[in-house]
Amino acid sequence: MEQKHPLPPFTFETAKEKIQLAEDAWNSQDPERVSKAYTEDSEWRNRDQFVNGRSEIVEFLRQKWARELNYKLKKEYWAHTDNRIAVRFEYEYMKEGGEWFRAYGNENWEFDENGLMKKRFASINDLAIKEEERKFR
Repeated sequence: MEQKHPLPPFTFETAKEKIQLAEDAWNSQDPERVSKAYTEDSEWRNRDQFVNGRSEIVEFLRQKWARELNYKLKKEYWAHTDNRIAVRFEYEYMKEGGEWFRAYGNENWEFDENGLMKKRFASINDLAIKEEERKFR
């Protein structure tokens, strides 16, 4: 059986570890690597999009990183329970025309017993910024 450590039930320390692993994976901008943290039938809500399953996750992320250039993400612990973790995050990216943005949001994650994320609900807002206002370099 496929597992992704740390496994639930989460402690404060293992929840923070899971968050850091997610941040590292997303900053790799490798859709295949990121998708391996999710169940085969994972359900996402990302802004106004609904994504279901690993193959859709991979395609979603390929498209995302094709238009969000110089992507850099920071996730932060918010709360957790036995098999759920809530995070706040912010990331910066540049559009093809050179315009910079910072995205802010919250994610709610639910994991199966093997440590794979089965549900991800993300609420995200984008703010146009100047290049000199960037936090993440």
